Amino acid sequence: MLRQLLISIFLTCVSVSAKGQDTVSSPAKISLLFIGDIMGHDEQILSAENRDTRTYSYDDVFRYIKPVISEADIAIANFEVTLAGPPYKGYPLFSSPASLAAACKNAGIDYLVTANNHAADRGKTGIAGTINRLDSIGMPHTGTFPDQAARDSLYPLMIKQSGVSLAILNYTYGTNGLKVPGPVIVNMLDKNLIINDIEKARHKNPDLIILLLHWGTEYDTIPSKIQTDLAEYFFSQGVDLIIGSHPHVLQKMVWHKRDSADKDRILVYSLGNFITNQRKPKTDGGSMVRIELTRNGNSLDVSDAGYYLTWVYTPVEKYRKKFYILPCSEYENKPEFFTDPSSYAKMKKFITDSRALLYEQNINIREFTYIVN
Repeated sequence: MLRQLLISIFLTCVSVSAKGQDTVSSPAKISLLFIGDIMGHDEQILSAENRDTRTYSYDDVFRYIKPVISEADIAIANFEVTLAGPPYKGYPLFSSPASLAAACKNAGIDYLVTANNHAADRGKTGIAGTINRLDSIGMPHTGTFPDQAARDSLYPLMIKQSGVSLAILNYTYGTNGLKVPGPVIVNMLDKNLIINDIEKARHKNPDLIILLLHWGTEYDTIPSKIQTDLAEYFFSQGVDLIIGSHPHVLQKMVWHKRDSADKDRILVYSLGNFITNQRKPKTDGGSMVRIELTRNGNSLDVSDAGYYLTWVYTPVEKYRKKFYILPCSEYENKPEFFTDPSSYAKMKKFITDSRALLYEQNINIREFTYIVN
């Protein structure tokens, strides 16, 4: 009996020791998901309204894409509206109900970046109102600030999770000619400003410095020379990832893989639209880019990188236009899901055009597929 007890204790100790060794030796992993333009056109506002209670809900918009977002450890999206309060309005001077941001949070989006060309649509009130409403629902954000003191204390946005430290920087090329009245601040795409911020970020010892830029030419699927020159310059200054928005269409994605003389660098020129009422070809969808990171010793390496294609489905239900973001890889073979053949055909065209562009131009970044279960 004693012999059996000693053997049992020995085997238990070996098992615990082995698990401890696995824990120590297993590399830490974390996944990042970058999401394109979240917009709020008039039709989207009308679709979200409960006309009896005069309240708004956008949760249905994310119903089909929520499982994909939730799989990532950290999800970051471009929030291209203001939360300035009523009257709610779409293009050209956006102000959406705060429930749009709440729905983003409910869908699994963890952080929003707010420096874009529509940040100043409603002036000082809109910039401050957006900040206050995001703060009130506990949605972390960066890119716009109530004053310089807030920027000095809150920027860059530092994300620390699973033993990984990320510095998030966000800037826009402009604000459609609208003045940004002090003391509120919208981060502008100024090289000297960004270099100073990169240096500030470096002093915080992040594993990665991530630059989210609102840049490029609208509706052009080919990156401009300004984009390519800026990307090369910021990489030379120590940035690790550059994620782009603004063109409202997809642009190429490049993974410069680590070698003996360099480190992993990823450049996504444009994620395209995530949720919008733009319905012209190539603007009715976009991509989510997923980047998986693995720690090996003191090094944090990109272990995988890919994209999901997404498409905005707008059926009419009970005499009202609805908006649903679909993961294309799940619904491209489900024609029965769609209420009319023309919607399915439009999604298939978006998929075909997007794959033709990205298969030809991407470097080392492939399409990920998502299928429930």
